[in-house]
Amino acid sequence: MPLAIGDKLGPYEITGLLGKGGMGAVYRATDTRLHREVAIKVSDETFSDRFDREARAIAALNHPNICHLYDVGPNYLVMELVEGETLADHIRQGAMPLDEALKVAR
Repeated sequence: MPLAIGDKLGPYEITGLLGKGGMGAVYRATDTRLHREVAIKVSDETFSDRFDREARAIAALNHPNICHLYDVGPNYLVMELVEGETLADHIRQGAMPLDEALKVAR
């Protein structure tokens, strides 16, 4: 079920769509309790094994280049909102120089 601006998932108010993929959609939202912007990945279905594995993998990681997982719902993950260009957008602009590609890979 697609969400619209103003819809709520618990304390999270949807403020926009960030993207769609094979598992569902990612929305920009405001955490009304903590007054911060977050990203919410919503699955098209209730948690599948794949979605559950993704939540556990994200929660187990602690690295400055990996977003933080804040909350989990029956079919959504609430994560840190990271602003900026996606890797896919960057690659569409042309081949990356080797030194830049190595930085990203590290």
